[in-house]
Amino acid sequence: MEKCPYVLDRAGSDIHKEASNLRARGPVTLVELHGGYTAWSVTSYEVAKQLLMDPRISKKTKAHWPEFRDGNVPQDWELYTWVAMDNMQTRDGKEHDRLRKLVAPAFTGRQAVKSRPIIEEIVNRLLDDLETAPRGQAVDIKARYFYPLSTILVCDLLGIAEEDRDVILHGNVVNSKTTNTAEESEANLHQWQTALGRLVETKRRDPGDDLTTVIIKAGEDEQTPLTDDEVIGSLHLLIGGGTETTANVLCHTVVDMLTHPDQLAMVRSGAVSWESAWEEEVRKDGAVGSMPFRCATDDVEIGGVTIAKGDLVLINYAAAGRDPERYGDAAAEFDITRADKANLSFGYGRHRCLGPALATMEAMVALPALFDRFPNLALAVPPNELKPQGTFIFNGYAEVPLLLRS
Repeated sequence: MEKCPYVLDRAGSDIHKEASNLRARGPVTLVELHGGYTAWSVTSYEVAKQLLMDPRISKKTKAHWPEFRDGNVPQDWELYTWVAMDNMQTRDGKEHDRLRKLVAPAFTGRQAVKSRPIIEEIVNRLLDDLETAPRGQAVDIKARYFYPLSTILVCDLLGIAEEDRDVILHGNVVNSKTTNTAEESEANLHQWQTALGRLVETKRRDPGDDLTTVIIKAGEDEQTPLTDDEVIGSLHLLIGGGTETTANVLCHTVVDMLTHPDQLAMVRSGAVSWESAWEEEVRKDGAVGSMPFRCATDDVEIGGVTIAKGDLVLINYAAAGRDPERYGDAAAEFDITRADKANLSFGYGRHRCLGPALATMEAMVALPALFDRFPNLALAVPPNELKPQGTFIFNGYAEVPLLLRS
């Protein structure tokens, strides 16, 4: 491993090229974040899997990272919320389980099946809107189809009123970027907290049949009450984890299907299922690039380095999903016939994402419906001209312009 830390590209200009550069330095290598803070980037599938299960690598970073614990990290640091928020992804053990069990029932496979008619209704409505686009005019399929699908679904689940959605979702969009100025970061922290706080107060006055109300009622439990920060932090997580993420993988799937017409033909003929295509996309281009943060609670010897107590850890999911040690020399290629599609893209172990069943159901409805409605779908620009989202945390395009009709 080289001694000098690798300075991460804040803009996430090419997270897969960067992942290759990091992998060349070793399975675990030191990186520098904005602000001069350092962390260990884990690019190996097997090492990442081990660390995701290691109790010495804590998600409660705010308690174990000395810089944050001692008050040395300013609120205008662009990654501040990823450490400060109180939710199940920033807790361990019983604290994590207590918060997770509140919302887990809403994300079971059975609930995903029940949500299918709702997803179909949203999809048909969005496709009808796309039909109004003039022939020959490029349409950003992320902004007009996949992102609205995910956000409508999540906002409905949480009972967020139509008039409040733009303000709440804006906070999530800004929070996902890693190119914000200090002023933008701090302003967004307060704006988003305020917007979510208003949602909580509204639901306290007027409870509904929604997940926000469920969380609030749990917060009033005398046995295991939630703090206001935990209520707001849980909403922050559910919004962030169920909107931009799913939309990004859906966009990658469309791009890969259109640039691999032989594989699209296999799916259209029924020779290979849409689910196989989705599973391969989740492996090759999962929603997350590098997810902040974990922190070592003790020295950990792994991958030829020592992760010292108090060090930050970044699991580089983008790298793990294309690790040639796991998937062979063709790891970076899109291949829906690949036998081994197992991946870490939704995490692993106790902190595994709650959303795979719902995300898969969205994909199984939205993808075939799009290609059925617009069988001559085509990219409006060459694939290499698609611009990244502007973050190293998420793995997505800023926009995906398509021609709906040739």
